[in-house]
Amino acid sequence: MADAYRNPAPTVDIIIEAEHPDGGTGIVLIRRKNPPYGWALPGGFVDYGESLESAAVREALEETSLHVELVRQFHSYSDPRRDPRGHTISTVFIARASGRPVGADDAALAAVFARSELPADIAFDHGDIIADYLTRRY
Repeated sequence: MADAYRNPAPTVDIIIEAEHPDGGTGIVLIRRKNPPYGWALPGGFVDYGESLESAAVREALEETSLHVELVRQFHSYSDPRRDPRGHTISTVFIARASGRPVGADDAALAAVFARSELPADIAFDHGDIIADYLTRRY
């Protein structure tokens, strides 16, 4: 009977607004070390007993080495096909940080991208999330 119920895994993703080297504002993306490869928003799985907000702050620090200030909850994404590894439901937060991101943990690299220079190889549904953010935020 235990196998009768399966639930999606809760995750968080963070749109981190940070200063771009050109002086404007950009967003932080990480280059994933593990499949699925590509650039992605920092984020990951929520630990048992952890709030969504705490998970977002922790994942941002683990993957970008940045201490973030959460601005607000942005949106949730739940398409069962959004993650090829399994069904996840992600709550996306907008955050701010200062400093230079450094890839760590699951991130091979971390960088700030201006709106006009976003990479083409974006993992998961993060391209859609970023497009929603750019449409609704600005």
